Amino acid sequence: MKRIVLLRGAIVALLSCSAVVAASAASKTPIASLDDLPRHAYKIEGTVSALLADDVAFGDFCARVRADVESDLATYEIGDKSAMQRLLNTLLSLDMLDGRDDDALSRVEAVRALEDKEATRLTMGLVARSWIATKRATQTDAAHPAFRTTFRLAMDRELAALPAELVRDHIQSQKGRLELMSPALILGSVQSHLDPVVAAAGEVSSDLAGQIIGMGAAMRTVLPLKDELVAAYAAFLAAGVETVEDIWAARDVSLEGRSDLTAVTIAIWDSGVDVDVFAGRLFTNAAETPDGRDDDGNGFVDDVHGIAWDYEGLASPELLHPLGDQTGRLETAMQSMKGYTDLTSGIESPEVAALRERMGGMSPEEVGPFMESLSFAGLHAHGTHVAGIALAGNPAAQVLVARIAFDYHALPRPLTRESVLRHAESYARAVEYFKAHGVRGVNMSWGWSLKEIESILEANNLGGDAQQRAALAAELLGILRDAMRQAMASAPEILFVAAAGNEDNDVDFDQSIPGCIDLPNLLMVGAVNQAGRRTGFTSSGRNVQVYANGFEVESFVPGGQRMKLSGTSMASPNALNLAAKLWALRPDLTPEQVIDLIKRGADAVEGQTQLRLLNPQATVELLAQG
Repeated sequence: MKRIVLLRGAIVALLSCSAVVAASAASKTPIASLDDLPRHAYKIEGTVSALLADDVAFGDFCARVRADVESDLATYEIGDKSAMQRLLNTLLSLDMLDGRDDDALSRVEAVRALEDKEATRLTMGLVARSWIATKRATQTDAAHPAFRTTFRLAMDRELAALPAELVRDHIQSQKGRLELMSPALILGSVQSHLDPVVAAAGEVSSDLAGQIIGMGAAMRTVLPLKDELVAAYAAFLAAGVETVEDIWAARDVSLEGRSDLTAVTIAIWDSGVDVDVFAGRLFTNAAETPDGRDDDGNGFVDDVHGIAWDYEGLASPELLHPLGDQTGRLETAMQSMKGYTDLTSGIESPEVAALRERMGGMSPEEVGPFMESLSFAGLHAHGTHVAGIALAGNPAAQVLVARIAFDYHALPRPLTRESVLRHAESYARAVEYFKAHGVRGVNMSWGWSLKEIESILEANNLGGDAQQRAALAAELLGILRDAMRQAMASAPEILFVAAAGNEDNDVDFDQSIPGCIDLPNLLMVGAVNQAGRRTGFTSSGRNVQVYANGFEVESFVPGGQRMKLSGTSMASPNALNLAAKLWALRPDLTPEQVIDLIKRGADAVEGQTQLRLLNPQATVELLAQG
C-alpha cells in the first residue's frame, strides 16, 4: 500500500524506455534479487533544489550516476525486466540531457522486447522519439515556436499509429498527470522530500539519484512542451471514441435475496474501516463494550468490531485512522483525491476544476503539505473502499476490521528494530484474533518491500552508509517476512488473499512481502482493467495466481460516499469477495479447495500463459457441479 505520488508516475510514463546492453551475458555476474545489486551513494553540496538549477553541478552529478549505471549493466546479468528498466530509464533521461540521440532511440526500440504489457509497450518512448525527431528536423530547441509546432505534429503522428482501444486508458492517465505537472510542483516535491535527506546525510542513494535525474530531465525536456503534449493527448482521446468493453458485469455473481446462505466472517486487514458505512454487516464481539476498557481480557480495548495497531506497532482502539495532524484538512484532501482520480479517468467534475485551480496557483512551499494531505486521504479511504468491494453482492458476509498503520508524510517517520519487532508480534496477535473469532478469509492489500524499508532508513539518515543501510533493511524485512509467514502458516483454515502490488515489478526479485511467501493458504492477486488487460502498474511474480478487476473500481469511502479507485488493492478484495460467496454456499470448503475452484474457474488469455482472469460465474458453476 503506497503513498499517492503524482510526479514520479508522470515522469516515468513520459520518458520510459530501455536499452540493449552490449556486453556478453556469459561474462557477467548473475543477479538473483534486488539485494544482490551494489549500492551507490552520491555526495551533494548544498541542496537538491540548487543542484537542479545549476547546469554545471547537475551535469557533474549526471556524469557520476551514468558511470555507475553503465558499470553495473556491464558487470551484472540482471534477469529481472523491471529492474533493468529502472536502470535504463535513468540512462534514457541522461541520453536526452546529453544529446545522445542515437543511444536514446536504441533504448526506445530495445524496451519493446522487454515489456510484456501491451499498452505500456505501445506507448513507451513516444515523447522521446518525437522530441528527437523534432530536434533533428528544426535544429532548434523548445524555446522556438518552430520546435513546438513540429513537436506537436510529431506527437500526432506517433499517437495516430496506436490502436485506440488498447491505449486509451493509458493515454488518458498520462494526460491527467501531465496537466498537474509544473515547475512549482517539482520544486516543492524536491524541497519537501529530497532536500531534508541531503541536509541530514549529505548524499543520496541510487534510487533517489534516479528520481533527481528524472526530475531534471522533465524540467528541461517535457515541461517546456507541456501545452503541446496535453493538446496532442486531448486530440487523440477526442478522435478515439470507442467504448472499451467491460467484461466484469457479465461475470459477476450476486447472492442477494437468497435464503440458503451460511454466514461468513471475513477480515479486512488494512489501513482502517469506517464501520458506520457497513452497519448491519459487521462482526461484533458481544463480550466487549465501547467503554475504554478491555472488558473481555483479551488484550484489546474496545474491540467491538475489530482490532488496530498504530505506526509504532502498538495496539490502538481506533478502527479508522485518526486524523492527527490532518485535522481540519480531510474534506479538502478527499475532494482533491476525487479530482485526481476523475482527471486521470477523463471525467470532468467539479472536483477536477477545483484541483486544477488549486494546483495551478500552488507555490513550491505549499506542495509538501498538499501531498501529505493527499497521501493521508488515500490511506484514510483505503480500507473502507476495500471492505465495500469484498462485501458486494453477499448478504451472508460480515466484516471484522484489523487496522495497520502506514506513514503518509513526505519524510516518513523512522522505522526501528524495536518498532519492527512490535509489528512482527502484531501479525501473530492479529491471526490469533482471526482464529478465535471464526474468520474464514482475510484481505491484505498491503505489504512491505526491501526498497521501501531502505528508503525509510535513508530518509531518516539511519543505518550507516549505503551498504550498512542495505544490510539493516534486509534484516528488518526478514523479521517482518518470517513473522508474516509464521502467522499465516499457523492458521491453515484461513485463506489469506493479498494484492500483488502496484510497482510494475517482480515481487520475488524485489523481495516484496507477502508476494514472495509460499503458502498453500495464500492467494496473490494482480490487476487488470475493465477489458481484462493487465494494468500498467500491476506487479507480477510466480506466486501471482489470478488477476481481477483493479481499474476504476467503485466502492465506498469513509462517510458513505462512493469513489472509483485503481490498484491491485482493489483487485485483491474482488477475489476475496468470490471466496466468501463460495463459503456462503458451501461452508465446508477448505482454503486450498477455494483456491483450486477460483483458479479452475479463471479464464486463460491467449498468448499470455501466466494471465488467468477471475470468473465468478464459472467458479460458482464449478462449485454447483460438485
